[in-house]
Amino acid sequence: MAYTFTQYQESADRIKEKIGSFVPKVAMVLGSGLGFLGDIVEDPIAIPYGEIPHFKASTAPGHKGQLVFGTLAGKNVAVMQGRMHHYEGYEYDEVSYAVRVLRLLGCDTLIVTNAAGCVRTDWQAGDLMLITDQIKMFSESPLRGANLPEFGVRFPDASHLYTPRLQQIARETAADMFITLREGVYFYCYGPQYETPAEIRAVRILGGDAVGMSTAPEAIAAGHCGMEILGFTLLSNMAAGILDQPLSEKEVLDAAEAAKDKFSRLVLGCLRKI
Repeated sequence: MAYTFTQYQESADRIKEKIGSFVPKVAMVLGSGLGFLGDIVEDPIAIPYGEIPHFKASTAPGHKGQLVFGTLAGKNVAVMQGRMHHYEGYEYDEVSYAVRVLRLLGCDTLIVTNAAGCVRTDWQAGDLMLITDQIKMFSESPLRGANLPEFGVRFPDASHLYTPRLQQIARETAADMFITLREGVYFYCYGPQYETPAEIRAVRILGGDAVGMSTAPEAIAAGHCGMEILGFTLLSNMAAGILDQPLSEKEVLDAAEAAKDKFSRLVLGCLRKI
């Protein structure tokens, strides 16, 4: 479907009724098993997606499906505990809908996280990766259809979709905390099936370092409306064909739980410096 600017505004207005004069500056989209950061927001105001006009439900395992407004690491934040995915049956403008609403509410920065398969054989499951770029060539754009000039131009530049300034903050923060931070390209595949070993070989040839089913649509929408973007991937498992074992969603959630401490320290450290 194609949303109108009026619909985005209706969603923002309903949220404003709930949060009053509070103005979030940093939007956070938290992926599989990583929504716990929303649980430590101070003075929280939680709004289930079902209470916001035009929002869709988040059905993936580990996704609570609510927005949490409040302060985190001294910053006014809007935390998405759960995202929408194309594999749930949603169109790409539905997947990225919340990002534009949060922009209307005042967010000028997006921190986006995900759990993804590790394509690099010299890295290991459990590592954290700073997203320096992304590949999303084989599916529609969330910007398809009539352009909404209230958000951005018809043909937005994506040369620095993930903001170099924020990447440097992440590098320095990880070094200060003695956290190993990989850097690489996130390759988007829309699922819900995990990739085949042949597809992983193709991803590697094309330049992907991690492969997952989210993040890219939200980043495109955020870049279109002028937001700065910082992205992290938890390499939750080795991608198909690297190890002689099947992939499972339990493995992803278990890895997220195991990485909770270092992941939260890194993200909160970056948030303080933004």
